[in-house]
Amino acid sequence: METEEKINSLDVARRQVDIAAEHLKLDPGIREKLKETKRELTVHFPVKMNDGSLKIFTGYRIQHDVTRGPAKGGIRYHPDVDLDEMKALAMWMTWKCAVVNIPFGGAKGGVQCDPKSMSIQELENMTRRYVWEIAMMIGPDRDIPAPDVHTNPQVMAWIMDTYSILKGYSVFGVVTGKPLELGGSLGRMEATGKGAFIIAQEAAHIHNFPIEGARVVIQGCGNVGGTAAQFFDRAGAKVVAISDYQGGIYNEKGLNVAEALSCRNQYSCFITRESTGWEAITNAELLELKCDILIPAAIENQITHKNAPKIQARMIVEGANGPTTPEADEILRDRGILIVPDILANAGGVTVSYFEWVQNLQELLWSEEEISERLIRILKKSYAEVLHISQRERVDMRTAALMLGIGRVAEATRLRGIYP
Repeated sequence: METEEKINSLDVARRQVDIAAEHLKLDPGIREKLKETKRELTVHFPVKMNDGSLKIFTGYRIQHDVTRGPAKGGIRYHPDVDLDEMKALAMWMTWKCAVVNIPFGGAKGGVQCDPKSMSIQELENMTRRYVWEIAMMIGPDRDIPAPDVHTNPQVMAWIMDTYSILKGYSVFGVVTGKPLELGGSLGRMEATGKGAFIIAQEAAHIHNFPIEGARVVIQGCGNVGGTAAQFFDRAGAKVVAISDYQGGIYNEKGLNVAEALSCRNQYSCFITRESTGWEAITNAELLELKCDILIPAAIENQITHKNAPKIQARMIVEGANGPTTPEADEILRDRGILIVPDILANAGGVTVSYFEWVQNLQELLWSEEEISERLIRILKKSYAEVLHISQRERVDMRTAALMLGIGRVAEATRLRGIYP
């Protein structure tokens, strides 16, 4: 969805820290520390393109906090990548890891580029040179990247290989989200979307309505949105709308999810088909559809003060990072719409990334059943902990999740102390 004004994600992330800090009564110095990043690296590097020319790309790697463990966070390739966005996403990763209580801090990285206009060879050249530029910051005991927007297991394989060449031996644990043949974990590709479904199930159960027959609207059809759509469909829910960045399709009686995703994969867009009852719909219209569960699984700042009064969902489960602004939060809360926040709802991906990292370090291979059981157990426990704080402190679920995550990081910071 396009917005007229540019919303700074870092401002949003810092305001969230202030809100949680007030409830936690954090020491002012600790609060300020948590609002800043630990390390920021900006690199400008040349890449040889297919036509023989050199093009200069700008890349970033940000480490927000490593108090509870090595930094963890994805790498995205997108034209709008900038420093403040990377800093905000790294901060959200810190809280997300703490909410599900895995021993990572938060990081994020990206390259400002248009991957859709680049060949596979150009993407590989850019990836390898970018890794060379940030290699001093990453490592299995320091900072572990993963896939994000427009990156995938193949990109992770290039990162792992480039880093291994630099070290002189294979270092499988330097990234997660790798192909299975290179130390990847079963269940990793579907983990974020599956996690959003698991969390939605928990929320629906507690709020007394069944997933079976529930009307679901999903913005985004990639790893998160597309996977979530399949899980909802298998559970008997009606996925009535789904979209990509160009727009989407809608059928009030429910889409054939498998056919819709197959169409998107084949044609790189959703083609309206009268015979199946699909109607074209914009992303703006999709967000305002009447439904039981809305899953924003695209990019940041999609639900704002402008469209929040028109949202008709009973529940919003945030598959994307930062899709709802603080102003929209207030409007939706006043309207009685439950928001399950991103740092809880989409934590399935980093949780299974943690499983992959552990398997790499210990040279283990867990079964898909083991991974699924561990994932479900962790996410259900985390949901219960956030819900308990929400009820005890009489705050919304986002504030409760932030209090849980920020509180854990703040306590770890206090225990470690400031040196010297």
